[in-house]
Amino acid sequence: MTTLNNPDAPIDSAKQEELLEKFDKASVLRSFANKKTHYFVFVLAIFYSLFHLYITYNPMPELLQRSAHVSIGLCLIFLLYPAGKKSSRNHVSWLDWLLFIGSAASATYLFVEYQNIVTTRGGIPNTADIVFSMMTVVLVFESTRRIMGWGLPLLALIFLVYPFISGFEFMPDRLMTRTFDLGDIFGQMYLKTEGIFSSAIGASVTFIFLFILFGAFLAKSGMGQLFNDLALALAGHKQGGPAKVAVISSGFMGSINGTAVANVVGTGAFTIPLMKKIGYDKNFAGAVEASASVGGQILPPIMGASAFIMAETTGVSYSTIALAAILPALLYYLGVIAQVHFRAGRDNLKGIPKADLPKVKEVLKERGHLLLPIIGLVVLLFNNIPVSYSAFYTIILTVIVSSLRKTTRMSIGDIFEALADGARQSLSVMAACALVGIIIGVVSLTSFGSVMTSSIMSVGAGSLFLTLFFTMIASMILGMGLPSIPAYIITATMAAPALANFDIPILVAHMFVFYFGLFANITPPVALASFAGAGIAGGDPMKTGFQSLKLALAGFIVPFMFVYNPAMLMLDTTNAVVTSKEFPLPSLWTIGSVALTSIIGIIALSAAVEGYFKGQLNVLLRLVLACGAFMLIVPELTTDIVGIAIVSFVMVWNFKQAGKDKGLSV
Repeated sequence: MTTLNNPDAPIDSAKQEELLEKFDKASVLRSFANKKTHYFVFVLAIFYSLFHLYITYNPMPELLQRSAHVSIGLCLIFLLYPAGKKSSRNHVSWLDWLLFIGSAASATYLFVEYQNIVTTRGGIPNTADIVFSMMTVVLVFESTRRIMGWGLPLLALIFLVYPFISGFEFMPDRLMTRTFDLGDIFGQMYLKTEGIFSSAIGASVTFIFLFILFGAFLAKSGMGQLFNDLALALAGHKQGGPAKVAVISSGFMGSINGTAVANVVGTGAFTIPLMKKIGYDKNFAGAVEASASVGGQILPPIMGASAFIMAETTGVSYSTIALAAILPALLYYLGVIAQVHFRAGRDNLKGIPKADLPKVKEVLKERGHLLLPIIGLVVLLFNNIPVSYSAFYTIILTVIVSSLRKTTRMSIGDIFEALADGARQSLSVMAACALVGIIIGVVSLTSFGSVMTSSIMSVGAGSLFLTLFFTMIASMILGMGLPSIPAYIITATMAAPALANFDIPILVAHMFVFYFGLFANITPPVALASFAGAGIAGGDPMKTGFQSLKLALAGFIVPFMFVYNPAMLMLDTTNAVVTSKEFPLPSLWTIGSVALTSIIGIIALSAAVEGYFKGQLNVLLRLVLACGAFMLIVPELTTDIVGIAIVSFVMVWNFKQAGKDKGLSV
């Protein structure tokens, strides 16, 4: 039965593709009419993946390695992505072939001239360098526009214009710098590892690509089906079961693939109709999927590859970051599930009959072996095996493990398709990181970062809370409409340094901006994940966006909690300084007390938001319960004691009242 006849039926693949293309430009791909072109692009995509597997053990000089990564990626983008809505989706135009040639020439020039650039000219650009630099900058802008839309290119263009005008007298004193010429600006962008080929692209080529490839192999082996079935078996029969299934499966998938919109469409096509079928409001159903999908990127072990970027940026080990991220991520998901649970109780929404659900034992027997590569990855990373090697090994392990059962076994054709899929899925991140490199290059060239830091500090007026608040706003604006990885890189460059002035440890500061750059994806007016959820549910995009914000409330509170009490991040910062890279673990008592009070606080806040605990809560009780919840969230012994007393009183009262109401109804 189609979704047109039954709005609560699962979304078919054609509708999924239509929705994905509407909200995620990276999915608007050509389907080649010419078989030769199709096979050429397919082979080039496979080569792109094999190139990254090769350089894992045979690295090149940084500039050459990064330029090849960008150049081949640009070639694929101009062949795969049409220039606009009116462009052909079946044929590559002569202009796109010209852009393809220019993209290939960009890296070729650096390979040919590398020794002269490094030794003879010492990085000082000549006319040919500037020409190729300008060409590469234009290609990066156009490729990112095709694959992500206008948002990030316009932001990068503003930054690129800045050094051209920063020496003029009409500029405000705070923004005025020395005059820069073409050689200064475009030499920075192309000849050094501080522009297009900055640390952002360095992270993309070294490990982001490999983890996207790992995700493609997992998807080809049937990991998505495992997560869906396992979530159904565990939570499908519970109160409001389908919504809990959405939260669990989307969290797992989001951690691996790191793409919120694609995750919303992929898992939401199944879970949103189920939620609507048992009685959830369509806006709420879309919001559940959006908030759960976005949250996957704060969930260890992979965090959508952001954990590895953070390790590269901060110098803090992966194991420390993964450990630090556990409790905040669990609190976030607890907040979402609690609201889902209380909404179901308030509206008397039941789960799916157990007879209609798979059994945990059967699911694990059929596909449980697919969890082994993820377990293997965690073991490798916690044993300090280099990230790129760990990703390489787990890709091989995935192929081996998938062959243990016929239903998951990958053929040679499947392996080639996974290699091509991984290459295609990496293109949006590559393009975004290259364009973010232009922003990083300008910040490095002009010291704009220190201007941003001083501006946030000035507005914050020396208050830690106000500085945190304005850093949150800046991070959400900078992360608007961006994938999690480039959003984090921009916010880490522009906003995180403001927190160092308050002696906030570097990991805490980076986790803070990471959260808010990420949650821009569900924050109206540019809430792509929420809009995708609304598209599947048939809801109102803005109402779904604001509902997503309500569901993600814990995600907006938790970062403030761990700034004021870093023990939530498993960090003992008693004698630490802002530049510290590693910290001892707090005592078990400290971790336990922080976890317990936070959990009670988040559950209480969720009940206050939904107006239901064991029975209906009136407005006064909701306000009192919210006050108690916030007291538990504040990291002080006195507020914890008062908060527990308030929450206990309201919950006991509500239990008794619900019992009386139930007795009366009987």
